[in-house]
Amino acid sequence: MCGRINVIDDPLCQLVSDVLGINFATESNPDLCPSQKVATIIQPGHFQQLNADWGLNTHWQSSLLINARAEQVASKPTFKDAFVHSRCLVPCSGWYEWKSITTDNKAQKQKYLYSHSDNEPFYMAGILFNPESPQLVTLTTQARDHCNDYHHRMPVLIPKEEISAWFDTPSHQLDELMHNGTTTTIKITKVA
Repeated sequence: MCGRINVIDDPLCQLVSDVLGINFATESNPDLCPSQKVATIIQPGHFQQLNADWGLNTHWQSSLLINARAEQVASKPTFKDAFVHSRCLVPCSGWYEWKSITTDNKAQKQKYLYSHSDNEPFYMAGILFNPESPQLVTLTTQARDHCNDYHHRMPVLIPKEEISAWFDTPSHQLDELMHNGTTTTIKITKVA
């Protein structure tokens, strides 16, 4: 789920800067992959940008851990402390999912871009690890509405009106914000 992020710097940087009152800056990367640098937002008293590597190295699995289920993030030992103390947001232009399709009796994977119907940024919920060399894990939830037709999970999207609540609310009171989903209309586009 959500193994690629779409980041287009114009207008993303200006829109995020306007909403947060900071100078948010990132380079375009229309197919940002795990292990690459991701511009995140943190709030240690005020909003700041922090660039982190997407994915957590763990001793129990060979691949990077890139996502955590919102339903388990408060209780799983791996995530619990970061969820309490190191929440972040990932401003992005969209994300990608793949759907299995059959064409001419051949199974294939079709790539789809999920973007905001009003061309606004998404603010994906995440948690950070290793402050000296930050590593990002994004949070996922049950897919809603038409997104479920393509994949059963989707990123936890924090509405821009709830950004402060994401950082200021005690972790044990965030269930509603993480699971009710955003009222944002998501546009899904087939990628050639």
